[in-house]
Amino acid sequence: MAYLVPLHLPVTPCVPPPRQALTWLLLVITLLSLTACGRDPTVDAIDDEPYYQDPALLEQAWSLPVADTYWPGFEYQDNAAFCGPATAVNVLRSLGLASVGQWEVFEGSDVWAWKARFLGLTLDQMAQVIAAQEGVEVTLLRDLSLAEFKGHLRQSNDPRQRYIINFGRHPLFGVRIGHFSPIGGYFPERDLVFVLDVLEDYRPF
Repeated sequence: MAYLVPLHLPVTPCVPPPRQALTWLLLVITLLSLTACGRDPTVDAIDDEPYYQDPALLEQAWSLPVADTYWPGFEYQDNAAFCGPATAVNVLRSLGLASVGQWEVFEGSDVWAWKARFLGLTLDQMAQVIAAQEGVEVTLLRDLSLAEFKGHLRQSNDPRQRYIINFGRHPLFGVRIGHFSPIGGYFPERDLVFVLDVLEDYRPF
């Protein structure tokens, strides 16, 4: 089972989202070149926190039961807009399904690869791409409470399922752009999520 988690949609690159409460969204998957605007200096970015790329913590994170299925062979996105396809490819490989490339993953879906190349993917389009793969069932959950969201994060350590998060980078890094990446697991005692960031400039954190 795999899960896709966005924090808010739609996300339009370089356009600040409207001022509104943050909405938690989740996409459940059951096994059977965009450029960010400049960084906002008013945001306390997590890459200044000691846990962000702590080598010892990363070593522990990669040994989590789900994260371990992504390594070795974790693949970064081919271009600036392909976080969705790269995420889909990594999830499918981690589940032991047939290996496909970031362009080939669109085959069988109604989503046009070149649309994603220039405009990225919405959550629903991402679900369509993954659901088109043989042996995968996709369920989309929206408007979760924080407690419900964290409940699913705790399940992200179950190797029978996967989570993918679609999040806005601005609250984390001060960069106004949306992004897809798999979740490698969760440390409940620290309330930290292991994000397998598919953009090599960031890397898993």
